[in-house]
Amino acid sequence: MTDQHLSATPEITARDAGLVGCRSCGRVWPLETPACGRCGARLQSRDTHSISRVWAWWAAGLLCYIPANLYPMLETRVLFNTSSDTIVAGAVHMFNMGSVAVALVILLASVGIPMAKFITIAWLAITVQRGSKIGAVQRQTLYEVVDFIGRWSMIDVFVVAITSALVQLNVAVSILPGPAALTFALSVIFTMLSAQAFDTRMIWDSFRRAEDNDRQATAAQPQQPKVPAHE
Repeated sequence: MTDQHLSATPEITARDAGLVGCRSCGRVWPLETPACGRCGARLQSRDTHSISRVWAWWAAGLLCYIPANLYPMLETRVLFNTSSDTIVAGAVHMFNMGSVAVALVILLASVGIPMAKFITIAWLAITVQRGSKIGAVQRQTLYEVVDFIGRWSMIDVFVVAITSALVQLNVAVSILPGPAALTFALSVIFTMLSAQAFDTRMIWDSFRRAEDNDRQATAAQPQQPKVPAHE
């Protein structure tokens, strides 16, 4: 169903019909039902504190993401020499070595996806708070994409953990996770929690609210008197 169809035809939401859907299993129950009879989750027509939790987890993730890009992700020790690289420096090093595909994967998973998540979650929260005529279907789809790909940001942390476990040759060579590994993992976890705290039903509420405001503004405008045509 497109947004044009939603605008042309007045839709009936579950809350208008006296129903509430479970966010865990999707089962629909009468509005006054306190808990889902299938999975036991608490039923709530709208999570009134959703946006507050979204911004709280979002800010925590952003604060952790800053040091994750400033401090080393890996510390390599070869005999008595120690070298460390940040995420971007490691990608540049891989690019200079000829591993272009690996460098692109690192940049995409560690820089591109996290930044896209921060921007998208903030934009969705702002459109819900202020009300927006931007398509509800498109915003819902965008949220589902962000929620799905968010976990893949952990690939850099997995690489660090596997590399650190495999490359341990006592005094000769050792690879250890740097300070950025922890802060980057926390940043990914916090942004995932921020996305999961988002109540997507408010997207549709904001779309309907914006449509109602437009209709009220149009109805309040004075109509211009029709001027008769001269013969």
